[in-house]
Amino acid sequence: LWGFAELADEIHEQEAIVFDEPILHFAHGLAREGFDRFFVLISRIGYLWGVVPFDIALVLVLTLLRRYREATFAAIALGGSALLNIAAKAVFARERPSLWDSIAPEHNFSFPSGHAMGSMTLAWVLVLLAWRTRWRWPMVALVLSFVVLVGLSRVYLGVHYPSDILAGWAAASVWAVAVYLLVYWGGLR
Repeated sequence: LWGFAELADEIHEQEAIVFDEPILHFAHGLAREGFDRFFVLISRIGYLWGVVPFDIALVLVLTLLRRYREATFAAIALGGSALLNIAAKAVFARERPSLWDSIAPEHNFSFPSGHAMGSMTLAWVLVLLAWRTRWRWPMVALVLSFVVLVGLSRVYLGVHYPSDILAGWAAASVWAVAVYLLVYWGGLR
């Protein structure tokens, strides 16, 4: 929460974040045709082609299995994260980076990254659901790799500042864990 608040304060005050542009320039310097295809694919899987359909399928499967508490947690965490992201983008209204023409341009606001927030929320949901099982550490390794790749893809494509990614990860982490605590220990059934 502190990390998100610090980044949000800088964005609200329209101050440049010292590491944003150097990291973007470094990422752009890595541009290659093979990387272009790879990171466009990761970016698409990181939201519309992968995360969103998986979110919906996860909630449906948990409901069909009559795992109602797990389905409630997943639905509130995943759906709420998407709504929080839309609201935050409207509040902060940060323009996207324009250091070069992206091969995968975006046309809404930048802060916080919806891809970062959506992938991190899904990661937390899966890890928290698997935590009391033997799949805990394999799940952590899998989702951590995925979340990092999605974040890198957004910076590589030049459609997000690194601070947008960090803010998305921070907001998703706070939200998903708070929902988990509410559903499992707060008495929400």
